[in-house]
Amino acid sequence: MKTINIRSVLRGVMFLAAVLLTGCATGPTTSGSASPSRDELATFALDGRFSLRQDDRNYSGRLSWKHTATGDDVLLASPFGQGVAQITVSATEAVLTTSDGKAFSAENVEVLTDRVLGYRLPLPLLADWVRGRDGGAEVVERDAQGRLLRLRFEDWRVDYGYDSDDPEAPPGRLFAERTGAFELRLRIDVWSSALPVTETTTP
Repeated sequence: MKTINIRSVLRGVMFLAAVLLTGCATGPTTSGSASPSRDELATFALDGRFSLRQDDRNYSGRLSWKHTATGDDVLLASPFGQGVAQITVSATEAVLTTSDGKAFSAENVEVLTDRVLGYRLPLPLLADWVRGRDGGAEVVERDAQGRLLRLRFEDWRVDYGYDSDDPEAPPGRLFAERTGAFELRLRIDVWSSALPVTETTTP
């Protein structure tokens, strides 16, 4: 099994995760089996699996993400749940911490991603995109239920899949590609509009 390369993985995952981790977060839970509607996801928690292809290399793992109006918290883990990295973003600071204890910080996520990844990501749009909102994309296609099916923004392409015919269902599957950079697939196992309690541990 290949060792996850944190720089490569973050290039994909930070597109979806937007901003992310301070302490390792517990996986989100729901009060029932049904996913909340997209309109209920002003704040959200999700738990999912990802695979990333970059430069003929493949990586896979798990992603947990909590989003509120004041910040985001995401845990990036191996397929077996071992913490690989975490990033936390507040109104005043963005911090990336790897499992070997290395930490990178900046005044905001755009500066942090520029330092760590070599380019700035369109982070204000990411929380919209993962919830199936177009976020001002240049090209938008919708399915027969009016749900976002495909969007294009600059050199980003995002395609969506849903697990039910409910017009208000949030996405269950995403395929994201940045031209010349990577291909990322995300399978969202659990959506919740109520955030779980965070337990702070070492990643």
